[in-house]
Amino acid sequence: MLIEAPYKTGDTVSLKLTSGEEVIGRLEEETDTIVRLSKPLMLTASQQGVGLAPFMFTVNPESKFTLNKNTVMCIVKTEKDMASQYVQNTTGLAV
Repeated sequence: MLIEAPYKTGDTVSLKLTSGEEVIGRLEEETDTIVRLSKPLMLTASQQGVGLAPFMFTVNPESKFTLNKNTVMCIVKTEKDMASQYVQNTTGLAV
């Protein structure tokens, strides 16, 4: 049985929000009441499959976002292929 290591600060994590959105970002900080992400992107469906889009369109994409933990249903470490796609979208570097 494979035991997955829990996520930690600096990891690319996926959050499922109570609104139904799925968000991917770099974990900056987590406390009992907040989760802080840098460069969050949300999952979107397109004709080519699953894609990534800005979490918010009206702010600097380099911003750090603070989410109230009561709006987050779960947080998990992002799957390797999707984490690579996230890195490519946010840095331009292919992993």
